[in-house]
Amino acid sequence: MATLFEAAHACLAAVDVGEKVGLTQRYADAFRRGELDLPGDAPEPEPIRMPGRPSKPRLVHPRDLPRRGLGSVQGRAAFIHAIAHIELNAIDLAWDAVYRFRGLPLAFYADWVQVAHDESRHFVLLQDRLRELGYAYGDFDAHNGLWEMTEKTAHDGLARMALVPRVLEARGLDVTPGMIVKLRDLGDGQTVAILDVILREEVAHVAAGSRWFRWYCEQRGIEPRARFRELLREYAGGYLHGPFNIEARLLAGFDEDELAALEAP
Repeated sequence: MATLFEAAHACLAAVDVGEKVGLTQRYADAFRRGELDLPGDAPEPEPIRMPGRPSKPRLVHPRDLPRRGLGSVQGRAAFIHAIAHIELNAIDLAWDAVYRFRGLPLAFYADWVQVAHDESRHFVLLQDRLRELGYAYGDFDAHNGLWEMTEKTAHDGLARMALVPRVLEARGLDVTPGMIVKLRDLGDGQTVAILDVILREEVAHVAAGSRWFRWYCEQRGIEPRARFRELLREYAGGYLHGPFNIEARLLAGFDEDELAALEAP
């Protein structure tokens, strides 16, 4: 594999989840060792399309997903499966940012390669936990909302940085602490330990989105707070709602004025 763009494309195309994870970790390590070129004259990326996916889980509309409580093993497995599906999507989200947006500083690619690697580790932790509970990835239905937003922002790196890390992925910063409390109360320390890792590392992922969103705004002479509000109205009206994890969002690159605007009725 000669270039980072070819490596990213291979990871996106992988259908088997084990292959996707394995390629992600292999190429992330190779990139860190300086073994993947980042050519300035690479051809244009291919039009965005659905990444490689196994035949299961079946993808349905979010409203068609059953609501299950965490009190049963099946309910906890369904919850873990939903998070695993998010993490698998997040691998592809990171690789698509690497593959699609060309001519950017090396630090941009380093950030999103690291995110892809982190998400692959998260997926493996959740997949192993599912197996401990007697289930496997693909045993429950899932939805495709994360990738749909990726498709909507394929034309513009600024919109991608604003709406995928800072809206969809940042939602995990808000809801995960409450899920940790519930699972701890149920005595599920194994899942709590995994969610603790994910929450800590997702702060850095959202922070990368904040950093590169502001970089794009600076390059274009755009005021970032106003543009973020415009993008929310245009693309994400139904996605963003409180309560917000103020501490985590501050660590992830939101400023106090942005958070005050989000919380305003």
